[in-house]
Amino acid sequence: MAFLKKILAFLLMATLVGVSLGVVHKVGDSAGWTTLGNIDYNQWASSKNFHVGDTIVFEYNNQFHNVKQVTFQDFQSCNGASPIATFTSGSDSITLKRPGHYYFLCGVPGHCEAGQTLDIMVTPASLRPSASPLSAHNYSSSPSSSGSASSSAPLPNPFQSNAFSLQALSIWPALISLGMFVIGFAF
Repeated sequence: MAFLKKILAFLLMATLVGVSLGVVHKVGDSAGWTTLGNIDYNQWASSKNFHVGDTIVFEYNNQFHNVKQVTFQDFQSCNGASPIATFTSGSDSITLKRPGHYYFLCGVPGHCEAGQTLDIMVTPASLRPSASPLSAHNYSSSPSSSGSASSSAPLPNPFQSNAFSLQALSIWPALISLGMFVIGFAF
């Protein structure tokens, strides 16, 4: 009986952790973030469901590209001069921390106009249709070449460098309580 309770508690904890972890989306899939190949990033995004806690990964040659998160107005006019954040590592991992639209473009002259832009709509994590496992890749972010994301808008910074975050649903108290509950049954 005690063994059955331990198994049940383990499955419950695994389910809770699975729900709290986000999905990792590689922008452009195998093509990555580039101007080569006529990739329609907005078409790519329309085939995905983005939720708070998910991570988008931009992979690109950082000698020729960058990633700038911009306001809607700057997105519409391909203006990367005053970005909310700039990423330049070539393998940038961005955790989506709030619902709403996120707008990205390449700040290299001519690339935005050539279609290297991305508009994604993020929904609350509670609207996630089902839990999906994380990718096994270990991605890291690198905000701006000076080491910090520039901020010119009053929006909260939606970025986090750790793609494996449990903060999306703030379930640590529940996990600790469940762990204590399980330990209580073990003795």
